Amino acid sequence: MATKKKKLRQAVGQIFHYYDYNLLASVILLTCFGLVMLYSTSAYSAQVKFGDDMFYFKKQAGVSAICLIGVLFGSQIDYHFYVRFAGPLYIVSNFLLFITKFVGTELNGAKRWIYIGPISFQPAEMAKVAVILFLPVVIAKMGKHMKTWRAFFTVLGFGGLTSFLTFVFTDNLSTAIIIAGITVGMLFVVHPKKMPFAIGAATVAVVALTVIYYAMTSVSDASSFRLRRVLVWLNPEANSSLGGYQVMQGLYAIGSGGFFGKGLGNSLQKLDYVPEAQNDMIFTIICEELGVFGAAMLTLLFVFMLYRLLFIANNAPDLIGALIATGVFVHIALQVVLNIAVVTNTIPTTGITLPFVSYGGTSILFLMSEMALALSVSKQIKFRDELAD
Repeated sequence: MATKKKKLRQAVGQIFHYYDYNLLASVILLTCFGLVMLYSTSAYSAQVKFGDDMFYFKKQAGVSAICLIGVLFGSQIDYHFYVRFAGPLYIVSNFLLFITKFVGTELNGAKRWIYIGPISFQPAEMAKVAVILFLPVVIAKMGKHMKTWRAFFTVLGFGGLTSFLTFVFTDNLSTAIIIAGITVGMLFVVHPKKMPFAIGAATVAVVALTVIYYAMTSVSDASSFRLRRVLVWLNPEANSSLGGYQVMQGLYAIGSGGFFGKGLGNSLQKLDYVPEAQNDMIFTIICEELGVFGAAMLTLLFVFMLYRLLFIANNAPDLIGALIATGVFVHIALQVVLNIAVVTNTIPTTGITLPFVSYGGTSILFLMSEMALALSVSKQIKFRDELAD
């Protein structure tokens, strides 16, 4: 009997579960690189403000270590278990977005944080994970009906609602754009007709060009801070008092780094010339200290992570798993591209962080949650090992 089973395994090949250690390695490398650059970037400002040059580093390192352990354990659980909580998570995240305007704490002119005792978090970060987990469930339940316009706009409505609440009740346009991008990305993958996406892209382009033209021709001293950001983007030198100072200092940092940079720890712009450099503008300090070479290596590491996410999406055991990996892919890709575009003044400034590198406990927590989901999907992938006689 045992001989027959052995021959059968040899005939059909042995089935084994896959686990994407390459993706896990990229997460660990990005996290470690981010911690090194965070300490280099924030040591001076942390010493001045808190009397401890490791203030930001210790907080980020503690959260990152706990989250990495959580990823290792969480990724061992079948992602279908998490899918059970997709609906409640979506409802709770939208509710938290709504109440942020009324109970949130205002920081830097915007209410985006909720404080519960010593714990603080941004509901907008939770909303990204909620959308990534909830929309695949909705799309899978639609099944063949996804070909219809009703199903298309139903899914678009769920994603659009979260994006709307993020924009209106937390005044966070950048995150609203990312959530909208995740929604459109999933729809693009499953919907057989691509014309609506071309029309949507053309509409967005027309609106953007209209705003830019209006800012160039009709606005000299914009009352809206978003129009001021457009003015700063168009001419940062002439609008330094409106926010162009940070943009110019960031560009000075990038330009002074050269090809190999000034060396780790040798940045001049991090000495409070670039305000809050450890947050949105950390890429400028990376360019100054490590140069174009360091920035290119970091970019390639992100590309490798995205490649692994794409591999998981292509080989996922079902549609829900494929769409979860797709959602994580779109989120990481959009956030990296938007952050680099902002610090190089390619697009107007938005408050968007560089994943795994910028300072922020809430950001790390929910990014690691997404990595746990993607690795959980990878663990359910099955391959057949064809055995030779």
